[in-house]
Amino acid sequence: MKADFYETLGVQKDADEKELKSAFRKLAMKFHPDRNPGDDAAEHKFKEINEAYETLKDPQKRAAYDRFGHAAFENGGMGGGQGFGGGGFADIFEDIFGDMMGRSRRSSGGRERGADLRYNMEISLEEAFTGKTAQIHVPASITCDDCSGSGAKPGTQPVTCSMCAGHGKVRASQGFFSIERTCPQCQGRGQTIADPCPKCAGQGRVTEERTLSVNIPAGIEDGTRIRLSGEGEAGLRGGPSGDLYIFLSVKPHEFFQRDGADLFCKVPISMTTAALGGAFEVTTLDGSQARVKVPEGTQNAMQFRLKGKGMPILRQAAVGDLYIQVAIETPQNLTKRQRELLQEFEQISSHENNPQSTGFFSRMKDFFETFGERS
Repeated sequence: MKADFYETLGVQKDADEKELKSAFRKLAMKFHPDRNPGDDAAEHKFKEINEAYETLKDPQKRAAYDRFGHAAFENGGMGGGQGFGGGGFADIFEDIFGDMMGRSRRSSGGRERGADLRYNMEISLEEAFTGKTAQIHVPASITCDDCSGSGAKPGTQPVTCSMCAGHGKVRASQGFFSIERTCPQCQGRGQTIADPCPKCAGQGRVTEERTLSVNIPAGIEDGTRIRLSGEGEAGLRGGPSGDLYIFLSVKPHEFFQRDGADLFCKVPISMTTAALGGAFEVTTLDGSQARVKVPEGTQNAMQFRLKGKGMPILRQAAVGDLYIQVAIETPQNLTKRQRELLQEFEQISSHENNPQSTGFFSRMKDFFETFGERS
């Protein structure tokens, strides 16, 4: 059953347009999918908020909803605002999320926000364990030094567009209608450049390779995204720069597999060590040695936990564990004497020495005998 639209937005039924818009802005900021990546509940809530605002901001839809509730939009009714493409969301999308997502690029004076950039970085598991400060080289647009980003030749300035008087848009009348469109002379910037800067060709930015320092904290996980604010592409004609996003991937390790903060390592041991018991040393990810005791009668794939020998947990003092899984190795290339000893051992072995195999075959035999009697 759908929730009441007024309750969804957290407003009273007599709320005016200003109150509706204010409530929608706050909730949209909180539950927007880009601020809650991977959170299906937040995405569902965001859709409910948008649908509620789409309906209540329209006087006719609101009147129908107040009278008939959700039934007003069912079975071919007026239709509520579904999804993200409705006018309510579009009305204030750039107002709320423009800077965050790089969509509201145009600002006063013809300046445009620069694009966000992506940089893929691969690190080792050891680097993810200790953390590091990495130097990266990023080819990107930066503000032109000669014109300080204005796009005009040094000593000159952009001038107000004569066609649109600086508004960036012009109106044209067609019969009873008046149509507003982007100014063709300044392309919506409101300004024109009579004498472009020779270095940047009027763009206000040039392309250069920059060296940036990136701090990678200890415990960072594969797929983490690091945002460097203002380190993206420079804006056109002095506009604000976009952001740079570092996407991290952790290379597979030869010995360790990671699951969150825990590490797993498979270690082969001899058949005699498993049978008689013993111990071995394993090198942990920090380079230290840890001793693992193997009890008598250890079975294949048994795990031994080394507490606090796993990965550090990001921005916490806690550390995960290291799990050692033993793989019992069957002897190969036996000498004649070794074969004789194993055959002798097999002859003197009893059911108590191999309870799992003895029990398995006994249960299998009983099962099929019982099955044959039933059929």
